[in-house]
Amino acid sequence: MTGFPGAPRVVRGGFVLLDADTGRPLRTVPFQFNPDALTRTVQPQGIGPEPGDRLEALRLKGPPHETYKFEAEFDAAEQLGDPDAHPVEARSGLFPVLAALESGMYPSVAQLLAEDRMAGLGMIEVAPVEAPLTVLVLGRSRVLPVRITEFTVAEEAFDAALNPIRARVSVGARVLTVDDLGFRHKGGLLYLQHHRARELFAAQVTRTPTDLGLTSL
Repeated sequence: MTGFPGAPRVVRGGFVLLDADTGRPLRTVPFQFNPDALTRTVQPQGIGPEPGDRLEALRLKGPPHETYKFEAEFDAAEQLGDPDAHPVEARSGLFPVLAALESGMYPSVAQLLAEDRMAGLGMIEVAPVEAPLTVLVLGRSRVLPVRITEFTVAEEAFDAALNPIRARVSVGARVLTVDDLGFRHKGGLLYLQHHRARELFAAQVTRTPTDLGLTSL
């Protein structure tokens, strides 16, 4: 809550990494500042590349492909002004935050060493290493299972030890649907909740064709 009476409570966005099997939260990385702008692209999944067949023109074969692009900014300058209260930032700058954001995109050291041991024994791992389930939180109405498709970090200021203290992170993410994860997967259940919420929002629009000047359809 801000210091101004009656000011609204601001919900912070961010990422939550979940255990894909149990849904247990492994790591939460909130945005220091919520994004100022967001680009969302929705691509419907129709039948075939062109709607030439009249029988197939209105058919959908699944949920649309939905992508998000935005920038998140991080600044440790204020914390560095009080190093006793913020020892992590004073010692490492933004490295811990950036590492936490990136941790869902690469295997752990333990997983890599396990694969190396199996290779040394002549064993082949058929299934690739499974990453944690990444959940993008953009307010209470958008809690989305996603795959990070683009991640660019611009480090813009450094302390005396060359630790980054100001950074801008450009993120691209594709929403994972039940087509990707299945209906019983933790991420699939999250997607269904998001999809249901969107249907409820759409139902709140009660306009009729006459509002557009149409007398009949």
